Amino acid sequence: MSSSKHQPIVLLLLCLLAGVLLHLSHADVGTAGRYSTPYLPTACFGNDPAQFPSSNLFGAAGEGIWDNGASCGRQYQVRCISAAVPRTCNPDRTIQIRIVDRAQTSRSRPTLNGATIVLSNTAFAAIANASATSINIEFVQ
Repeated sequence: MSSSKHQPIVLLLLCLLAGVLLHLSHADVGTAGRYSTPYLPTACFGNDPAQFPSSNLFGAAGEGIWDNGASCGRQYQVRCISAAVPRTCNPDRTIQIRIVDRAQTSRSRPTLNGATIVLSNTAFAAIANASATSINIEFVQ
């Protein structure tokens, strides 16, 4: 076989590799805290209990992603990448959360003011040690 017959396959493989690498580069980094209970969201959907996913994996948008309320209902994949205390993160776990509130105006106070995303206790515990107050995260919509 001539090498020209392999060129389309090599080109296709290079395009696929570039697509994967470019997709991974779209993730953002930020910080996450968790809510103190009881959780009483109001900014997105009022007091409607249907807003909460059955998994209890939800959160509130910090000012950096609030987007004048457009973040309400958005889904984010979130992963813990580091924390002040070693071995706090569960780095092999990525979760999907739904934004149901605005962190700044939430009635339930977050453990970290100015966080990018404030997670429900269930969501926080899924990716990090539940006793931590804040973590550094990687997230993508």
